[in-house]
Amino acid sequence: MTWLVRGEDVLAVAEVAASRRARTRGLAGRDDVEGAIVIRPCRQVHTFGMRFPVDVAFCDREGVVLHMTCMTRRRVSRLVWRSAFVIEARAGSFERWKLAPGDLVEIKG
Repeated sequence: MTWLVRGEDVLAVAEVAASRRARTRGLAGRDDVEGAIVIRPCRQVHTFGMRFPVDVAFCDREGVVLHMTCMTRRRVSRLVWRSAFVIEARAGSFERWKLAPGDLVEIKG
């Protein structure tokens, strides 16, 4: 099992989308997500085909959160050039996790 971790805090179970097909699909067509999905590599996301709004965090190679946004359906995010990976979760998750720009996150497991 893979986990999204900040320091000593486990934020959520994480699914890693590393293949081209998994990255392209992301959360599209799903009714829900347990925890979060990590899309690697990724600099921009879309919400076409999404059934629910999502929180999106763009992170650099070291795992520092560069930019965060909440996206509704049928939108395209801005391009974040320094982003190495993206974390997507159901809208409201980042607020519950107290995730903020500048936080250092890791994918473990």
